[in-house]
Amino acid sequence: MAKGKGNVFFCQECGYESAKWLGQCPACKAWNVFVEEPAVKKISARQGGLIGGRTGAAEKRLSEISMEKEERMLTGIRELDRVLGGGVVSGSLVLVGGDPGIGKSTLLLQVCRNLAETKKVYYISGEESLQQIKLRADRIGTFSDQFFLLCETNLEWIREKLEEAKPDIVVIDSIQTMMREDVSSAPGSVSQVRESTGLLMQIAKGLGISIFIVGHVTKEGVVAGPRVLEHMVDTVLYFEGDRHAAYRILRGVKNRFGSTNEIGVFEMRENGLEEVENPSEYMLNGKPQGASGSIVTCAIEGTRPILLEVQALVCKTNFGLPRRTAAGTDYNRVNLLMAVLEKRGGLRLSECDAYINIAGGLKLNEPSLDLGIVMAIISSYRDRAVEDKTIVFGEVGLAGEVRGIRMCEARVKEAFKLGFRTCVLPKVSLSNIEVPQGMRMVGIGNLGEVMRWMEGAG
Repeated sequence: MAKGKGNVFFCQECGYESAKWLGQCPACKAWNVFVEEPAVKKISARQGGLIGGRTGAAEKRLSEISMEKEERMLTGIRELDRVLGGGVVSGSLVLVGGDPGIGKSTLLLQVCRNLAETKKVYYISGEESLQQIKLRADRIGTFSDQFFLLCETNLEWIREKLEEAKPDIVVIDSIQTMMREDVSSAPGSVSQVRESTGLLMQIAKGLGISIFIVGHVTKEGVVAGPRVLEHMVDTVLYFEGDRHAAYRILRGVKNRFGSTNEIGVFEMRENGLEEVENPSEYMLNGKPQGASGSIVTCAIEGTRPILLEVQALVCKTNFGLPRRTAAGTDYNRVNLLMAVLEKRGGLRLSECDAYINIAGGLKLNEPSLDLGIVMAIISSYRDRAVEDKTIVFGEVGLAGEVRGIRMCEARVKEAFKLGFRTCVLPKVSLSNIEVPQGMRMVGIGNLGEVMRWMEGAG
């Protein structure tokens, strides 16, 4: 195909620009990611209308820079504030991604409702009409008069409106529908998404406005558009979960103002998203009593311990090649642990199908789940249940040893709070824990000790 006049090729992953099509991107090494689009007209900073009219900045010595704690605005949703690192930072640019229908717009509308009590808030939509947003807002509750709706896709006009109104919070829903007139490609293209985000970043930093951007995701689960989009913003949040299930998980994958390890758990209800303040109790709801192959373990998400149920179903295979399935955890890690069990534990798992599931829909790959997965497999293989009020966590190595993990004391306290009275953990971690009164601690050093303990624990 002949290249059009004035056209260039962009990498959809990193935004690298090339005059011709390339099979592999020289910058990010990704294959088959170049798309052809019209070249972006280069404009000067003065012509581009940078906020405040600045075209340069003076240098400063490191010792001359004064440190002031960033000003944060609480959203009124504690789970969101936790993921953001303590609230919304003034002048920040936050990207919220997730599958269609997962609840991105609903969550941000609830944030707008809470912040509009004390702040001036603009909700700018390029996808829905004012009446559609009104219908969703009526479900959520009553909004303050400081909440304004705007249906527009032209960013130049939006910028003029924001310069005039000077709101505190702006929501852009979504970045794929926004367009700049000086970029000739269609909305949602690599050029438009990149240039539109650049303009929004100028507005956020120049006027001190906190801007939330909604981004669609691809079938691979990443935000649509060039990967440079994620590099430009201050914070990237992903909304995860099955749209047909009640729960939602908000996860931070980039945060210049806080940790990226925190998660927020929500439940979708008729009047919007409700916070789940005790995810452990929520994840264990409906756990079977006295069933083999069911083990409760504890994972750490940021600073929060979350108890969850690991389920295993092991049965004789009807074919020469056994089937292995893992839902919610790493498939290769499950195969590795089964190989260790066969070699070090003497279980003939090569003759069995194995199905592993993290109940509740969480997707985790923390090493502390190893011991729970191993014990669930043994329990199902021998059809022997473990006592219900038992919690298990620890990492398992290739030699069959059980290795220490971080934050053991926080896991033990969370389990004790929810009524668990027996804790199986790495033996090397026993000396570093203040044991709650009434909690029985069982230190495990290797797989042999695991199997001997399980013989007498049923």
